[in-house]
Amino acid sequence: MLLSFLLPSFVYSQETLSGKEIMTLVDERPDGDDRHSVMKMTLVNKRGRERVRELESFSKDYGKDRKSVMVFKAPADVKGTAFLSWDYDDPQKDDDKWLYMPALRKVRRISGTSRNEYFMGSDFTYDDMGDRNVDEDTHTLLGEEVIDGHTCWKIESIPVDAEDMYTRKIYWVDQQSHLVLKGDYYDKDGLLKHYRVLAFAQQDGIWVALRSEMDNVSRNHKTFMETSSIRFDTGLKDRLFKVSTIQRGRIP
Repeated sequence: MLLSFLLPSFVYSQETLSGKEIMTLVDERPDGDDRHSVMKMTLVNKRGRERVRELESFSKDYGKDRKSVMVFKAPADVKGTAFLSWDYDDPQKDDDKWLYMPALRKVRRISGTSRNEYFMGSDFTYDDMGDRNVDEDTHTLLGEEVIDGHTCWKIESIPVDAEDMYTRKIYWVDQQSHLVLKGDYYDKDGLLKHYRVLAFAQQDGIWVALRSEMDNVSRNHKTFMETSSIRFDTGLKDRLFKVSTIQRGRIP
């Protein structure tokens, strides 16, 4: 997702990149061959009431495809719930997604319109939780803006699939890290959600979003994601990313 995070931003400003080229930089930003993170998800409703959930996330690359699994560790009412996703680089191939619910001892396959449902009460849909191929959208460079002191490219992305949940998305891509620092999501009724990176840094030479917020203006609800630790290239085993593994509920 990043060609060279060590190069200063002015290297890229010498030439005009297209919207697609910029989003390709985002997609190809180096993030290791596998990654393991410990995270906290905080849900905030319209009354300001908070619900905090602790989880671990694992992901591994298989060529241009990626497999990932998230497992909830706390509180007790969601402990053991696991989400498995196989994200394919081929835009013509639907990603595979499953949710394991320990209370029911059942694995549910997430498909069709279910992909637009909100994940575990958060403001991220199941589709939001996976990787998206650059060719699934048409990207247009709208200009440059400064976000929190960082010079960003402003990109409009319109889904190729007319049935997509979002009619368009506006992204602000940091010219140095190639992280998306801000995003506005629109549906047929107008602005739906705001995304914002609140803190980011380099870990082992790789840029990482440490805190982010998704503000769902349609639901008056927010989700904060915070990463407390992350490790890259730890040699994750293939068996971690199998349906049978999440069904046993014994993910490390």
